[in-house]
This record gives sequence, C-alpha cells and structure tokens, in this order.
Amino acid sequence: MNAANRDAARSRLVSIALIATLAALALIFRRPLVAWFSGERLVGASGASVTAQASGLSAVGSSIDHYTCAMHPSVKQAARGKCPICGMDLIPVTKEQQQEGVVLIDDARRQLIGVRTETVVLAPMRQDFRAVGHVTYDESSLADVNLKVHGWITKLYVSETGQKVTRGQTLLSLYSPELYNAEQDFILAARGAATPPLSPGGGPDRADTLARAARQRLHLLGLEDAQIDMLTKQGAPSESVPITAPASGYVIEKNVVEGASVDAGVRLYRIAALTKVWIEAQIYEADLAHVRAGQGASVTLDYLPGRSYDAKVAYVYPYLDPQTRTAQVRLELANKDLDLRPGMYATVSLGADLGPRVQVPSAAIVYTGPRRLVFVDLGQGRFRPQEVSVGAESNGMYEVLSGLKAGDQVATSGVFLIAAEARISTASKYWASTP
Repeated sequence: MNAANRDAARSRLVSIALIATLAALALIFRRPLVAWFSGERLVGASGASVTAQASGLSAVGSSIDHYTCAMHPSVKQAARGKCPICGMDLIPVTKEQQQEGVVLIDDARRQLIGVRTETVVLAPMRQDFRAVGHVTYDESSLADVNLKVHGWITKLYVSETGQKVTRGQTLLSLYSPELYNAEQDFILAARGAATPPLSPGGGPDRADTLARAARQRLHLLGLEDAQIDMLTKQGAPSESVPITAPASGYVIEKNVVEGASVDAGVRLYRIAALTKVWIEAQIYEADLAHVRAGQGASVTLDYLPGRSYDAKVAYVYPYLDPQTRTAQVRLELANKDLDLRPGMYATVSLGADLGPRVQVPSAAIVYTGPRRLVFVDLGQGRFRPQEVSVGAESNGMYEVLSGLKAGDQVATSGVFLIAAEARISTASKYWASTP
C-alpha cells in the first residue's frame, strides 16, 4: 500500500470516529435538549423540579395562565403547541407574571446577559446646570454727556470711540449764545453785589439775591462751581466754554464732530467704566426654580480657556422671553485687568443644593411612552416592573418622587433585555400607550 492510500484510509477512520462521537453525545443529551426547546420540566440529580424554557421563565409555584410565542406576544393559547405565525414552540406565562409582570432570571442567564443591581439611596442631591450668557456693560456706571443749551462745537478734544477719559477731563469747547448771555448776567450781578449801596437799607440784599439767581442759572445750564468761580476771577464771559467728562471710563459712543451744531438734550458721548461688568445669562424655565439672588456661580469664557471666575447672581429678572422661554439673570464681576470685554460669550455654571432626596441610577429607568419603569429585585432571581415618577437629575442619578423607597434593589444593567422579556408575559397595563 502506497503512502496516498494510507492517508486516505486514515482520514476515513477519523471521520467515522467523529460521527460516532457526535451520535453518542446526541443520545446522551437528547432529553435535556428536547426539554430546553420544548419547555418541559426536568428532574435534577437532587430531585428538584426545574423548568427549561427558551425564555428562562419559571412556572414553579404558579399556575399557567396561557402560552405565548417569544417572537409574537400577541399569540395566546390555552395549551402547548406551535406558534401559528413562525412555528416556534409556545412558552408558558404564569398568572403571577401576567398580573404583576414578574420575570424570573436564573443565575446562569443573569450572568450571561450581565444583570447588575444597585440600591435606591436617600442622600443629599445637588443639581448643576449651565447657561449661556454674554458680557455687557455695568448699567449703573454708564454716563452720558449732553447739553442743556443750543450751541456750536468750537474744539473737539476727545474725537475717538474707545478713548479712555477721566472725570473732569475736557471733552470739547462750546460756543452758545444763551450760555454767553447767562455768563454776562452773572458777572454784572456779581459786580452789583460787590458794590457798596448808595443809600442805606435793602440795597445789598437785593443785589445778593440777583447774584445768587444768576449763579443758579449757570448751574442749571450745566456749569460747575469751579467754572463759575473762574468767571468771577476773569470778570468777562467766555466765548468757548469747556465741557468736561462727568465720569471716568471709556467712550463707547460718540455722536459729535468739530464744528457741528448741537441742540439741547442731544447725547454727545456715552462713557462706560469697565472696572466692573455684568454677565447676563439665559436660564431655562425648568431650571428657574433653582436660581436665586446671592447664589454662587462659576463663569468661563472661550477667550480665556482654563480660567474661571467666581461670581454671584445679583438679580433675577421678573419676566421670561416668550420666544426662547428663558429668564435672564445678572451676575456681577470685577474686571480690574480688563480681561472681560462687553460682547464676549460666557458659560455660566450654577448649582443648587436640593437636600436629601430618594435617588435611583438613571441606567435603571426604562422609558415606555408616558411611563417610567424600573425592575425591582425581589430576590431568588425575580424582577418586578415598578412604575416611578422622577424629578431632578444630577450626576447620573434621578430623584424619585414616587414608586420606590430607600433600600430597594433595582436592576441597572441588562435592563432592556429584562424589559423585552417582561413585555412577553407582563400585564398590558405596563406597556399601554396611555396611562
């Protein structure tokens, strides 16, 4: 016999041995396999009765309500059989499962699908949320420069928007016929008050009254005491009156040029101090209940990555934007280095301590339309669906308003597989489209 014939004979012998081994295994495990796929009851070595069902459900200790198909839960029959739709073996549904939705997951299947449980806790809860805002001017520091008389700009000293000015700095010189006449009247009244009366009695009082009235008139037209005192020293009215800055800051608006004619009441400049700025943030209506004046906050800006500013809520505006359904809150920040510039976007992080609350991991909750369900571990591999009402959410935990108590065990992993199996056998009330 040559080598090729020997190799062929050896291959035939190996194939025959493999077929014989498979046949023997089939004879040995025929009964468990049939029971697994058909859902029959087996008796183990210890004599305990075990149910081998394709779905892993147990009918021990409970009477069977009906039989259904794992693929087509709408199929319900009173006896065992085949699914009229797909031909699969029907599985039993107990009365307990039908009424309460209890699902039994044995240890082997529990480990296979990765079921894990956690305890419902009563613990302090803090709700953190973010809001988008922007940097704006401190409205309380804005100052406008306008005139109380009509006139012409004879000289403009601050001619650029963004220019820094200090309080008392001359912004422009103004010629105003009305102001010129008022200055002339004041000088004449001041001279009259300083002149000794020709006859005793009443004269000085009347002259002093006229001088005071003329001085007050200059005040009302916009001149300061220092400027009025200078007029007294000069003894002659000024054709060009200097107009000074009422506050220190930066010119953010300029509406005048040299030589222009200006009317009374027109805003010539707007000056803003940037040593303090506001952050105006938009808070969603759902978070508004957790925001109050004096509450701490953290502000970050894309312009300064990695840096945050501690702030406090200064004011919560008493109205909502009807378009965005948000409320505006105001925070105040010192801006000594002028890093915060009006118009910048900012992210505001806020938080509120809610006190002790019953909490459940968010992974435990199954959304079934209008309902929220969790699966409570009853022990011995039994899980029961429980409808819950949840509130605030923080750090992966939901506040439980009703349905659970502290100490309950709920499934947090493999929940959707449990829900899929429960839907086959549970009462329809848990899965209906309306509460």
